[in-house]
Amino acid sequence: MSLMRNKDGLTEKEFLERYDPSKFERPSVTVDMLIFTVLSKDAEDNRRLPDKDLYVLMIKRRDHPCIGRWALPGGFVNMNENLDEAAQRELKEETGIENLYMEQLYTFGDVNRDPRTRIISTSYMTLVDSETLGSIRAGDDAADVALFRVKTALEGEKSTLLPDCRIKEQVYTLILDNKQTTLKATLKKTITRKGKVTRTGWEIVENDGIAFDHAKIILYGLERLRNKIEYTDIAFNLMPDLFTLSELQQVYEVILGKELSKANFRRKISNFVLKTGKSTEDKAHRPSMLYRFNPDWTERGF
Repeated sequence: MSLMRNKDGLTEKEFLERYDPSKFERPSVTVDMLIFTVLSKDAEDNRRLPDKDLYVLMIKRRDHPCIGRWALPGGFVNMNENLDEAAQRELKEETGIENLYMEQLYTFGDVNRDPRTRIISTSYMTLVDSETLGSIRAGDDAADVALFRVKTALEGEKSTLLPDCRIKEQVYTLILDNKQTTLKATLKKTITRKGKVTRTGWEIVENDGIAFDHAKIILYGLERLRNKIEYTDIAFNLMPDLFTLSELQQVYEVILGKELSKANFRRKISNFVLKTGKSTEDKAHRPSMLYRFNPDWTERGF
């Protein structure tokens, strides 16, 4: 420890011995996890690949607040664990899933985001191949757990030019559904550009069935995912060991929400994949070359 003395003549050791942690109010800290996967649905025409949809894992809250609403898996961080450990523990306790790689997405700290007390939440995001997701079950803290299909739409936008800044407002709808339940939220995204500084904020306008501000977390995560898929290998977390380029393109299209040119897509992802010399054996379709992810793509460039 430092032997330097502060304005009160105290060394660091002496300062810490006298320090009162109750001097400042301490907010609670939580973690929330965005678990995305892609599932296929039966194709009406067996000559083409089944369509795919993006899904997110949700848990149904067993207790107040937001009892009966659907939330992202998560919970409070204990004093003796770091954030990553808390995320893994809460995911296992609420869903039975463990040992997933997750990366930090963003820290949400609006003052009134939770009615219990001042709570700051660090969100995590991961993409998981549905075949390796395993069985999910509701833990003690959850009344139910389920995968919800994710659909979003830009409903409208307007721009306002002020003397010192430009403001763009966009209104989105978020729909989460499965065979039993449909959840919906309307959110407004505000982008303010003043000089070289750009600030972005999200506001929940309407909410039906989604707990806390988790609709905001889901849309923020989806936006980040769409940005990252353009320059990283993140999409390959959704793929099995072997896949066709058509299957891979479907996953990109599901995430980006638009159709892609086959030729442009294959040129863009050529450094990410390796031919295996194997082909599909599905009798309903023409044989297609099988590929696997190239872990050394960063050395070859993109």
